[in-house]
Amino acid sequence: MADRSLVRTDVPVGGMTCAACASRIQSQLADLDGVTDALVNFAAGTATVRHDDRVDEDDVRSAIAGLGYSSPEAERSDERRREHELQRRWIIALLLGAPVVLVSMVPALQFDGWEWVAGLLTTPVVFWAGWSFHRSALRNLRHHAATMDTLVSLGTTAAWTWSTAALVLDDGHVYYETAVVIVVLILLGKWLEVRATRRSGDAIRALADLSAPTAILVDGTEISRDQLEVGMRFRVRPGDKVATDGCVVEGHAAVDASMITGEPVPVEVGPGDTVVGATINTDGSLVVEATAVGAATALAQIVQLVERAQGSRANVQRLADRVAGVFVPVAIAIAAIALATWLATGAAASDAVTAAVAVLIIACPCALGLATPLGIMVGTGRGAQLGVIIKGGEVLEDSRRVDTIVLDKTGTVTEGRMRVVDTTCSDEVPAAERDELLVAVAAVEAHSEHPIARAVARIGDGSHGPVAEDFISSPGRGVSATVSGQRIDVGRRAVFREVPASIEAAARSYEQAGRTAVFGGRDGTAEVALAVADVIKPTSPAAIAAFHELGLTTTLLTGDNAATAAAVGEAVGIDEVIAEVLPEDKDAQITTLQQAGQRVAMVGDGINDAPALARADLGIAVGTGTDVAIEASDLTVVSGDLLGVADAIALARRTLSTIRGNLFWAFAYNTAAIPLAAFGVLNPMIAAAAMGLSSLFVVSNSLRLRNFSGYRGSVSRGGAASSAPSAAVRAQDVARLTDV
Repeated sequence: MADRSLVRTDVPVGGMTCAACASRIQSQLADLDGVTDALVNFAAGTATVRHDDRVDEDDVRSAIAGLGYSSPEAERSDERRREHELQRRWIIALLLGAPVVLVSMVPALQFDGWEWVAGLLTTPVVFWAGWSFHRSALRNLRHHAATMDTLVSLGTTAAWTWSTAALVLDDGHVYYETAVVIVVLILLGKWLEVRATRRSGDAIRALADLSAPTAILVDGTEISRDQLEVGMRFRVRPGDKVATDGCVVEGHAAVDASMITGEPVPVEVGPGDTVVGATINTDGSLVVEATAVGAATALAQIVQLVERAQGSRANVQRLADRVAGVFVPVAIAIAAIALATWLATGAAASDAVTAAVAVLIIACPCALGLATPLGIMVGTGRGAQLGVIIKGGEVLEDSRRVDTIVLDKTGTVTEGRMRVVDTTCSDEVPAAERDELLVAVAAVEAHSEHPIARAVARIGDGSHGPVAEDFISSPGRGVSATVSGQRIDVGRRAVFREVPASIEAAARSYEQAGRTAVFGGRDGTAEVALAVADVIKPTSPAAIAAFHELGLTTTLLTGDNAATAAAVGEAVGIDEVIAEVLPEDKDAQITTLQQAGQRVAMVGDGINDAPALARADLGIAVGTGTDVAIEASDLTVVSGDLLGVADAIALARRTLSTIRGNLFWAFAYNTAAIPLAAFGVLNPMIAAAAMGLSSLFVVSNSLRLRNFSGYRGSVSRGGAASSAPSAAVRAQDVARLTDV
C-alpha cells in the first residue's frame, strides 16, 4: 500500500448552536474516506481535520455544508455578532409579546377585536424572532434528529396555526400567548448560552496577545516579532518582554516568568541559560539568541494545549435535549393517533382537531424553556453576589461529577506576594543597632524593582527612613548602597566575604522550609538573614476542610520546589502534593488523573494553569489571576478567596439540582397531561392554564436559589465551616506562615 502523508486542514464552521452540532459535524467528518482524525471546537467555531491526499479542503467544506452548516471562506463565524443578533431578536420578541400575554390573560384588558391584534403581534414573534428554531428543526428533521429546537418549532407553529384558524373561522379559543411565551423564554436561554460560549473562546485570543510585538537586534534595529528567525540575537532591556524563546549569550538579570510558570520568584539567568518568550526582564540587560520562533515557542505550545483541551472536552448535551430526542416523536405520534382515533369513532372533526392540538400544546416546552435558563439566571445571579461567575449550564453538570480537586499554589492557596516572614541577626550586632540595620537593608532594597527586594523594602518605613546613596546593582548577586555613612550590602551568600555560623544556620533552616534566604550586612560580613516567602491565604485551611466536606480529594500541583510545596500542603491539610511541575506537565498530570477514572476540578490563576484549566472536567480560576486563566475556566471566583471556590462548587451543584428538579416536574407534567389531552379531558384552554401552573412551579423552585449562603456565609455567622477541625488544628502553622 502506498505511503500517504497526512496533512492538517483547519476550516471555520458557522451556524453551530449547541455542543450537539459540533458532535454531529465531527462524526460526519471522521467518516470521510482518508480522514484519520477530526476535531470540531464549538467554542472556537473551527473544525480541524487530519487527512491524506484522498481528501482536500473542499471535501471538508462540502461535508459541513451537507449537514446544513456554513463554512465561510474569509474568517470564522462571528460569535459576538450572533450574540447581538439573538439579544436583538429577544428584546423585540419581548416588546411585541408582552401586550399579547397581558391582553390574553387579563380579561379586563380585552376589547373588541383584541384577538386580531394579538395575532398580528404574535406572527413576527413566531416566524421572525423564532426563525432560527424553525430552521434548526428542519435541519434536524433531514438528519432524523430531534432537539429542543424541534419542540420549540413544533409547539409555536401548532399554537399559532390553531389560533389563526380559530380566529379566521370564528370558532374556538386562540392561544397566541402560548407561542409568544415559548419564543421569548427560549431565545433568552440561547442568548445566555452563546454569550458564555463566546467568552470561553476569548481565552485563546488572550494568550496570543501576550507576546512582545517587536524585538531589538544587537545592532539596534527594531523588527516585528514575526521577522525573528532562529539564530538571530536581540537585546532585552530592563522592563522589556523577551521577544521569543532563546538562550542568553551576554548579561545577567532576574527574569519574571510568573505569567508562564505562575510562581512569584524571578529566575536569575546568565550566559548559557534559557529564557521563554513573553517573560519580563526585571533588571539587568541581556543579549539573547533565538532558539524557537512562531508556533515552536513555549507560549505557542500553551495556546495549542488550550485549543486541544477545549476541543477534547466531552460535548455534554442539555438534559432537555436528550429527553426531547425521544419525547418529540412520541408526542407527535400521540397527537396523530388521537386525531385518527377521534375521527374513526365518528366524532366531529373540530373535536378531533381540538384533542390533537391540545396534545401538541401540552407538549409545548414552556416549562422546559424556563427550567434551564431561569435556574441558571437565578443561580448565576446569586453567584455574582457571592463573587462567583458560572459560565454556562454544562458547568453545572461537571460540578456534580468531580471527585478530585487540584489546586495551584501561588495566588490560589497562597497570596502570590512575597513577604519577609522571619529575620535573624548575628550575635555580634548589638541589640540597639539591630532595628537600624534592618531599616538600612530595607532602604537599599527600595531602589530595586526585584520582587524579593520589594518584599524586603516593605519592612522599612518608606516615608521616614534613611536615604540610600550611590546605589549599585550586581544582577544575579545583589545590591549595595551607602546609608547614613555606612556601606550596606544585600543579596546572596556570594556577596559577602564572611558569613557567621549563626547566620548560615538560620539561612539553611529558611531554605529547608521552602523559603528564600536574603543576606544583609556591612564591611563584607553578613549580619542578618531574612526569610522571604509567599504566604498562605488565611481562608485556605477552612477551604480545604470545605472541599473534604464536599467529598473531594485535594491535590496541590505546583511548579515550586518540593520543600516549599510540602510545607504549604502540610499547613493547610492537602491530601497530596505534586511539586516542581513544568507548565506543559500540569496538563499531563490532569490527563493522568482522568485516565485513572477520576473526575477532576482544577483551580488556578496563572497562564501556566490555562491548559490544565481547560483540560480539567471543571476549571476554576481565582480572580487574582490572569485574564487568560479566567477565560479558560468554567468557574471564576472574583475575590480570589479559596473558600469562595467551595462556595462556587456548592452553588453549581445546588443550581444543577434545582434545574433537574425543574425538568423532572416539567416532563412529569407532560407525561401525565398528554394522555388526558388525547382523551379529550383537557381542551386547549385548560392545557394552556396547566402550562402556566407548571411554569409557576419552575419559577418558584428556581427562586429558592436566592437563599444560598455558602461556606463564607457560615464562617461570618460563626457556623460549622469556621470551626472545621482541620482549620483549627493548623491555626498555629498558618499564623507562622502568614505573619511577619
